[in-house]
Order: sequence, then structure tokens, then C-alpha cells
Amino acid sequence: MTRSILVGGEMLNWSDLHPVDARPAAAGPAAEALLTAALQPGDAVLVAGPHALDLITGIARRVTSVDVLVRSAPDAEEIAERLADTKGDVYCGSLDRFGSEKTYDVIVALDGLERLVGPDTAKLTWADALSTVRDRLAASGRLLFGATNAFGFERLIQPDITAALPRNEDWARDVADTAPAGLKPLQAALRDADIEIEQTYAVFPSLVEAQVGLTAVDGLAGVVAARAVAERNTGPVLMDSYRLVLDSAAAGLALDLAPAWYFVAGVTELPTAIPVGAVPEGPGVLLEEHLLAALKVDDQAAVRRIIPEYVAWLNGGGNGSPDNAILDGTSFRLFGEAQDLDVVGHLARFVRRSMESGSRQPWPAGGDVQELTARLASMAGITVTEELSAPAEVVRPLGSAEQLATVARLSEELAAASARAILFEGTVSGIRRSLPYRVGHAVLNPARVIRRRVRRVLRKVRR
Repeated sequence: MTRSILVGGEMLNWSDLHPVDARPAAAGPAAEALLTAALQPGDAVLVAGPHALDLITGIARRVTSVDVLVRSAPDAEEIAERLADTKGDVYCGSLDRFGSEKTYDVIVALDGLERLVGPDTAKLTWADALSTVRDRLAASGRLLFGATNAFGFERLIQPDITAALPRNEDWARDVADTAPAGLKPLQAALRDADIEIEQTYAVFPSLVEAQVGLTAVDGLAGVVAARAVAERNTGPVLMDSYRLVLDSAAAGLALDLAPAWYFVAGVTELPTAIPVGAVPEGPGVLLEEHLLAALKVDDQAAVRRIIPEYVAWLNGGGNGSPDNAILDGTSFRLFGEAQDLDVVGHLARFVRRSMESGSRQPWPAGGDVQELTARLASMAGITVTEELSAPAEVVRPLGSAEQLATVARLSEELAAASARAILFEGTVSGIRRSLPYRVGHAVLNPARVIRRRVRRVLRKVRR
């Protein structure tokens, strides 16, 4: 027997937990970590909107009671069955029909507000929905609230037009039903609703797969964010997603361009990154970034100094490619999982990634991985033989913008080489026509000169 209570506006033939052509429910390690940090055993909690079943059952294990509000009737039945031994109720319907006067110590709305109503709700502005949620919060209550960024990294890197086609859940709605676009307008809207935000997390890569939440996206935290975004965007992209996030972090823009955010009210002691340990502790810079920075300014001395030190670390038991090795002065430490590669393989991985990123390099464009790997290996006294080299491969930049930049660089190099060839040909031709050249040629090659003159005389005689 289930405990699902219909409140009106419910969607009978719809599921946010098991969608066919829609976004799944909010989930991810960052969401679990935030709930672990914010919830207390005596809490009465309202879970508003679609959240993964594992998140809901995890909340139920940590608190005294939990109510759930979802718009999908099948989801409500499934959640009620899962919470059969938990104190609380499952409500099915739209937020504007949710007439309960109960208040809660904690309201969890990590999916945001847009999916708290269905097509039967003619008009409910985002601000009104937020006010309704706030009214259910007890004095000194805590709010865990999520919002998607309407102008995040996805807008800059995703060229697939099919991603912009409306899904089944994207029925015509009033424009005011969506959250304000941008971090600052969202923060202002929360303040206008008398919600004092204690902590804001940038969520990567999305609310429905929240791998990591960061209060500051810089340094090694920027690398963590870049990895999360790049793993989600593995197909054709307008710009290299990994480099875009890192460049944005360096410019101080990654927090504003994050795919989504978590806003936390009423909780003061929270970690700066969730899950804890997602960002490596201690100083240092990613070795890959240090090498690329040196290559961009053609600092060959720095590269020739660092590569032998890095190879010595690998030979001494280190096992990390430049993209997961942290350089701190002259020492290295692993960042993430070890790579099952030999020394040359680690160097080849760096060369391949640098070519995929389209980063500026001091050697001619269009070089192959084998040639450039051998050049780096020679800096550490390693001769790359045919047995050690990887199979021949053509590596292109990942992003369309980087590909165009590479084409432009190749065209410039080709034009410069052609101009030098024309200049050289003209110089040689002028030298050959000069009197000193002809005199020298006659002195150094007398037999050839005599033979030519004899041929001229014979031709005249025959005529």
C-alpha cells in the first residue's frame, strides 16, 4: 500500500525518474556530499522536485521525517513504496496546488523550480514559485536550492543543433517561468525573496549529474571543473571545452559561466569543494599547463629543464602524465589516477593533448606525434626507436575554432615558405647572370666553356 497523495496538477503518464525524452532527476556525488554536510538527524525535510531515488532514500536515513513533492504520478508511487518505512508523506502534483501548511527544517530543491509544475499550471512565475517554497521553510530553516545557468559553458561549446530542439517536457510556457539568467540576477532574486545565501557552489557538469561543486573555480579547482565539462562534451564542439574552462578560470569567469549552481541558506559550516577531496590540497600547478605556457612563448630553456626532471620522477616510481601530475617547484605529485604508460607514452600523451588543444607551439604546424615525442624525449637523453614509437596518427584540434586557427597558421607558414622560395630562386637567377659568376664559372669549368663554344661554331657552319 502506497502513501502517495494527489494534490492536483499531477502528470499521470509522465516520469522524471525514468524519462524517455527529457532530463533525468537531479543526482550526483556533489549532491550527496552537500546533503551529508547540511542535514541533521532531527530534521523534518521536504524534497521538492525530481531527485534521484538514491538521494531521497539517503535523506530518509539521515533525518527524522521526509515529505516529497513530485509532479509525476508513477514517480510518486515508486517513491512512496521505497519510503514505506519512513515517517512522512509523498505528494503528487504541482507546487501551486500544494496547500499543505506544514513547515520544514530543511527544503531540498536541488533540481530547481521549473519541474515543480506541469502543463496544467497556466502561469506561475519563478519568483512566485520561490516565494511559495520559502513560505514552507521554518524559522531558521535551511534551503538547498539548485539552478541551471541559461548562459553557461554549454552555450559556447555545443554545436549540435539537435540539442536545441524542444523535448517532450518543453511545452509552451510563459517566459517568466524560468529562473533569472546569470549568477548575479539569481543571487539578487534570492535576496529579494528574503533568502540569505551562506554558500554558492558552481556545479559541474550539470544538476542531473553533479560530479563536483566548487565555491571558487581557479587553480587546480579549475582543472577539476574543466575535466568534468570535457568528459561530458566528447563529440564535435565549437571550442575545446577543456581549454575553454581553464581559460575562463584564469580570467575569473568560470563561476559565472558554470553550467549550474547550488545555493545554500542557513548552513554556515560547509566545505569549499564537494565532494571533499575532489580538489587536490597543497600548492602547485598542473605540469601540462606549465609546459604549454612555456611553449607558447617559445621558452625552450624551461622545457629542456623540466622534461629531464619529469622523466627522472617517472623513472623513480612516479606514474602520471603531464595532465595529472602537479609540479610544485622541482617536485611532482600525482593528481588523480595513475596512467598505465611508459616514459615515452607519457610524453606522447602530452604531445597529443597539446595538438588537440590547438595551443600555440614553437615547432611548425602539422607535425606528427611521433616526431614531437622524439624531440621531447631527446631532451631527457632518450632515443625513441621504431619499437618505442606509437603508430602513426593524425591529430586534429578538438574544437572548430582551434581547427580554423591551425588552418590559418598552416596557411601563414606555407605562404612564408613560398615567399622564401621565390626570393631564393630570384637571388640564384641574379647571381647566375652576374659577370663575376660567369667569369668564375669559366675559370673553374674551362672544358665545359670550350665545349659550348665549339657547339656554337658548328651550328653556324652547318647553317
